Amino acid sequence: MSERVHVAVDAMGGDHAPGEIVKGAVDAVKERPDIKVTLVGPEDAVKKELANYEYPKEQIEIQNATELIEMAEPPVMAIRKKKDSSIVVGLNMVKHEEADAFVSAGSTGALLAGGQLIVGRIRGIERPPLAPLIPTKTGVTLLVDCGANVDARASHLVQFAQMGSIYMEHVVGIKNPRVAIVNIGAEEEKGNALVKETFPLLKACEGINFIGSIEAREIPNGAADVIVCEAFVGNVILKLYEGLAGTLVGVIKKGLMSTLRSKIGAALALPALKKTLKSFDASAYGGAPLLGCKGLVVKTHGSAKAIEVKNSIIQCVTFKQQAINEKIKENILTES
Repeated sequence: MSERVHVAVDAMGGDHAPGEIVKGAVDAVKERPDIKVTLVGPEDAVKKELANYEYPKEQIEIQNATELIEMAEPPVMAIRKKKDSSIVVGLNMVKHEEADAFVSAGSTGALLAGGQLIVGRIRGIERPPLAPLIPTKTGVTLLVDCGANVDARASHLVQFAQMGSIYMEHVVGIKNPRVAIVNIGAEEEKGNALVKETFPLLKACEGINFIGSIEAREIPNGAADVIVCEAFVGNVILKLYEGLAGTLVGVIKKGLMSTLRSKIGAALALPALKKTLKSFDASAYGGAPLLGCKGLVVKTHGSAKAIEVKNSIIQCVTFKQQAINEKIKENILTES
């Protein structure tokens, strides 16, 4: 068997840590013999959770970390003060090449700050963006950026498009992915100052398949493979997407259970309905990689359950095997 991809996982990050995090790690190694996981957190607490499961012992180990960065802490200060936190220890494992990737459902701010301060940016990358896959009618779309850079410049968005194209082609397998910029209309002259400045730069950028502007209502239809925006807009899109999906599922279930006739119809339609709803479950696609760092850093939702943790770990394998960072270095023009 080929060498395992080594993923460090923040055992204490998120609303359901350590229970769901440990379960997700166990599920990942059971499913994939090509993965090794290091759970980063208080050794006793992690061991207690692991004792609940049967798993291949050679595929999971523990790295003790005695501190925890809370969600409300100032990110940069927390990274600098809490050297033995699960986030800092995990990021240092990636920095020192003791792990191929780090996955965390913990503080987004601390993870973003640590990704840049500890792991570091690839030379020439101005701002690493968070890039989650979101489900659409035709498959998935990469949303870049969803939370890392709320005051991005036009040059940042161009790099987002370049890195997003590389990711979609080599990780998801979409050849010549379509790139669009989020806008309030299809016309080139529309948009705010940032969009108006970025549009011609994307249009002139070699190596990407830029198709113009995309309105938010076109995103669920799969009108583009890579969607570029600054983080404020991206985060609003992502949160609305997640909230609407959850609301629709609840409304559909309530409607199906409202009368005897609808219950009979629901029983007949349930298999097809479950399959359709599953395709729009964002947790099936893992976490959001912080593109442009020297090592792979992946952010999962703070509310992540075991299924999302498992898929976030598994997605690191393709990222590593396809040498995404090396392709970013080769394909994006960098300034020396």
